[in-house]
Amino acid sequence: MLLAILVIYFEVGSTDYQVLAVADISETRQRILWLGFFLSFAVKVPMIPFHIWLPEAHVEASLAGSIILAGVLLKLAGYGFLRYSIAILPDASVFFTPLVYSLAVISIIYSSFTTLRQVDLKKIIAYSSVGHMNITLLGLFSNTIQGIEGSLILMLAHGVVSPALFICVVILYDRYHTRLLKYYRGLTQHMPVWSIMFFLFTLGNIAVPLSANFVGEFMTFTGAFQQNPVLTVLGGLGMILSAAYGIWLYNRTAFGAQSRYLAPMGDINRREFMTLVPLLFLMFVMGVFPNLFLEPMHLAVSNLLI
Repeated sequence: MLLAILVIYFEVGSTDYQVLAVADISETRQRILWLGFFLSFAVKVPMIPFHIWLPEAHVEASLAGSIILAGVLLKLAGYGFLRYSIAILPDASVFFTPLVYSLAVISIIYSSFTTLRQVDLKKIIAYSSVGHMNITLLGLFSNTIQGIEGSLILMLAHGVVSPALFICVVILYDRYHTRLLKYYRGLTQHMPVWSIMFFLFTLGNIAVPLSANFVGEFMTFTGAFQQNPVLTVLGGLGMILSAAYGIWLYNRTAFGAQSRYLAPMGDINRREFMTLVPLLFLMFVMGVFPNLFLEPMHLAVSNLLI
């Protein structure tokens, strides 16, 4: 990415956006520069096959590290695609849109199936993040206002829901010192408040109506369908698989006979509860009143496509 920025500077003589907006960069040069940015942002999203680092990073990171990684750092890739690849190199972005769509759909389907095979709670949420972040790419490269705005809403929603799920996992880890799924069963019997919170955030993660993720995914797929109907339908399988692993995860941890490996340790405390409530409130506010977030970004997105 830095090399591509330096090439732009030596080519145009400036890195100012107003100058770059009217700069005459040849289409061949745009494609080369676009690939430089793409390699950087594909790692950050992450896209297949550059995704290996994310699950391991989440597993090794502390709670604060996982929250910042899921809530902020992954969104830098979407921001980079929007501000660098699409805004500065529009012709190359149009040319490479089929490549982005193909890799994004592969990433969505692959990560969803991989999630179903995980046994570590943090890895399950990490792989679900791979799928959701690749859905945002379908909207960003749809070349439609609705698709781009949907991607931005989905990134905001993911920045709320994913950290909340990591908090729920760490609440369990603080009590039982394990993240292995096989040790958890029947948590509704002695952690009812945690079970309700985890259930609501799981609903948000699988994008049920009235949640922020639903608004983002609905707008994203609507815009992406106008760009490439076939790949968008294939990408839509990610929504079905997301519901599959989300319901499977909650059913596995919350219901069934109480695990014989774990003694009851008590429900979430007031501090943990007050940490989750604002995230839950924001998730539903974004889902019920999306215009509060869509209207401020509409002008900027419209100008981007002019």
